[in-house]
Amino acid sequence: MPLLDVRLLVRLQGEFRLSMKRLLSDLCLDLENQYAEVAISLALPVAYFRYLGRSLERDAYAHGKVVGWIEALNDLVYFIDLLQQIRDERNLSEFALQLFAECQEKFFENSYLDDLFPQGVPQSAGLERRLRQLCERLTQELTQESLCLLPGLPMLWCAAHKRSSWAVEVQLGGNVEREEMFGTMALSLDETAYEAPPSVKRALKQSSGQATMLIRQQELFLKIGRTVTHLCTMKGDRLDWRWRHRPPAVAIETQAGAITVGPTLVYGKNRQPKTVTDTSAAQVQRINRAWTIIQEAWPEGHEVLALLTSRIVPLKAKGVVSFSYRHRPGLSFINCFDRDNLDLVDDLIHENSHHHLNLLLRKYVMYQGDRSQQVFYSPWRRSLRPLRGILHAAFTFTMGAMLFERLSTWASVVGGSTRWKRAGLTEKDLQRARFRCLEEVESVRYAIHDLEYASWHLRWLTGSGKKLVTQLADTIEQVEQNIEPHRKSVLASQFGPPLRKHIKELQRARATYGPVRLEKV
Repeated sequence: MPLLDVRLLVRLQGEFRLSMKRLLSDLCLDLENQYAEVAISLALPVAYFRYLGRSLERDAYAHGKVVGWIEALNDLVYFIDLLQQIRDERNLSEFALQLFAECQEKFFENSYLDDLFPQGVPQSAGLERRLRQLCERLTQELTQESLCLLPGLPMLWCAAHKRSSWAVEVQLGGNVEREEMFGTMALSLDETAYEAPPSVKRALKQSSGQATMLIRQQELFLKIGRTVTHLCTMKGDRLDWRWRHRPPAVAIETQAGAITVGPTLVYGKNRQPKTVTDTSAAQVQRINRAWTIIQEAWPEGHEVLALLTSRIVPLKAKGVVSFSYRHRPGLSFINCFDRDNLDLVDDLIHENSHHHLNLLLRKYVMYQGDRSQQVFYSPWRRSLRPLRGILHAAFTFTMGAMLFERLSTWASVVGGSTRWKRAGLTEKDLQRARFRCLEEVESVRYAIHDLEYASWHLRWLTGSGKKLVTQLADTIEQVEQNIEPHRKSVLASQFGPPLRKHIKELQRARATYGPVRLEKV
């Protein structure tokens, strides 16, 4: 089976959509039956969540916003269960120790560990209070996000339940993970947003973004302190908005739909997100050009890219690499300012490869037991990493090696040189692409050696994990054969010394860390 099996991915997406729909139904059932008392005390609108679940289209259950919302609701139910447990817990120290370990293992992409254990240690004193505060925060965020998935639905729900009004606390001070700008509301799954007028923004600034959404059967209002502003009115099946409409920026249209570009996340000197601002048309054009390069140079890779990536959020951040979230499929945060055109092409494929593997991991169990020990050397981070980190790296950088090999071939065919330059790439970029391919071949081969050791000697990989590692090994071998004619020219170029250095570093790492021994684990 090929590594780029689009038919398999389409089938897995269908199964994933169904599993998310079932998960939402099960969570609502648990909240109504097992955790009804806590849910009521939190003012969690479970009935509206059910109404929303019935109203979402089938395809929406694989959308990053919907998946992220359901995953967060799943987290909340987990913490509500803990909140019920802790009240009867006799050994709080052991409870805190176990929860600390679980947060490290399960929630490494979230801030829950910091919320529950702000001192970085499994402190039991005040844990129930912190757990309650976390549940309250998640409830507010989930409720607000649920109102924004299908515009107009909250009003229809009020009408269907003969409810004259519904007040919901919201935060419009900007959100980095949801890439929302201050004073805007991102409504619907097509990334449409509405921007508050200056007077409302001033009021929001004074209230630190805190406001109350007042929902009626035909109208929406926003209450900030004592000020009430009109948001929209429902006229038949149409919404008449009073705030400025901000349509999504579209980088390119594909058969799977439009690839949209979100606002830019600006980071400070401490490499932490500072603000969210507009993305320039020039950056949207750069993304369009990078996407087109992949489409022309690597059609098979582009088919998977168009299937799994739906939205790109630029990062303006010195020294911050691109990233994505497991719970936000299709959403890629790409550093478009600190990276050149070739890097941008690479980053699009790299983050899409994370989406690709995450989809596979939702279906197949690749490794068994708790394998979070930092025991395998990573050629990319130059530090010890857990098994899951090595598996993700080997997968994504195999895709990167395939990309660079195809770019090298594409530039060499008749007319390829002209297209290469038209894409904003230089002759140096061509040689660098070949160097990157050779570099990734060496790194992936190193990682595969460790993955095979984890499989056959440690018995940590399942049958599905072994199959994937075999696919990676076969693929990287083929890439190496294809790029080998360029090795001599790369070694003779300015990239020769760094390639030789990289190979020696891997040799030293193998001598230092070797195959992992059971007694080390």
